[in-house]
Amino acid sequence: MAKPVVDEATCVGCGACVDACPVDVFEMSGDKAKVVNPDACVECGACIDACPVDAIKLA
Repeated sequence: MAKPVVDEATCVGCGACVDACPVDVFEMSGDKAKVVNPDACVECGACIDACPVDAIKLA
């Protein structure tokens, strides 16, 4: 299964992915989103759809 990856250089720290993820894969760390539970990812794409700057990819 693919795992979510946050491009920290692109992330604006809005928290949209944290709110959108149904399985709590993300947390805010300072002013950036961080993947904290990648194995929980179900590849639903909610985080990708929620991110306004396309900072999240599944890899």
